[in-house]
Order: sequence, then C-alpha cells, then structure tokens
Amino acid sequence: MTRQHIGAITLVVRDYDEAKAWYTGVLGFEPVADTPLGDGKRWLLVAPPGGQGPSLLLAQAATPEQESRIGDQTGGRVALFLHTDDFWRDHRAMTARGVVFRETPREESYATVAVFEDLYGNLWDLLQPKAG
Repeated sequence: MTRQHIGAITLVVRDYDEAKAWYTGVLGFEPVADTPLGDGKRWLLVAPPGGQGPSLLLAQAATPEQESRIGDQTGGRVALFLHTDDFWRDHRAMTARGVVFRETPREESYATVAVFEDLYGNLWDLLQPKAG
C-alpha cells in the first residue's frame, strides 16, 4: 500500500528573516528547520503549533518573476487554511499581535471562520471546523 502526505507548501517571501519573525512571532508558528543551502538560500520551514499537517517552506524570491508573486500567489483567493481547536482563543491572540482580519468572524455550516492576511497580503482562513 502506498503512503503519501504533503510535507511542505512553498510560500514565496521577500526576506527570510522578516518572514520567519512574522510567522513565528505574530502568527505563533514553530520553527521546524532553518538550514543554509549556499548562495544565500535557506531551507526554512515553519509550522503551526501541534505538528499536524504540512509545514510552510518560506522561500525568498530569487527572480523578478518570483518577486511579482509575493502576496498574491493565488490570484486574490484564500491561499491557506489554518484549522484550530478554539477559534475565539486564536482570533483574540492573533488580533492582539496585529494580525489583520479582512472580515468579521462568521458561522458557516462547516466552521467558524474569518479571513486574515499575512505580512505580504496572502489571504488565509482561520477556521474551527464543526464536529461531524
């Protein structure tokens, strides 16, 4: 039987240290790896606390084309979905640390959810899925 899982998702960023500081300090993610690769490149992985799901590979833009994608890697759609076991705890903590929410939290049939943006403007959903 084949077993696979997504280990990491790349997010193009402007600067390694700036991105690492925001994702760990503001969003509360944990550093997973920060390995120099030579020529100024790094293997920089961060992940939400709890260790479930893929990590984010924070990849510093190396070309003008990559730079043009920073903050809009999905054409204005929500790019990433951050699941939580306590929406209101995390919403309050993130707001206190300066995370910008684009909307008032709402109750949907599938979750309590609100869209927020990261330091580059990428859109995320913070959501607490409903049981069942």
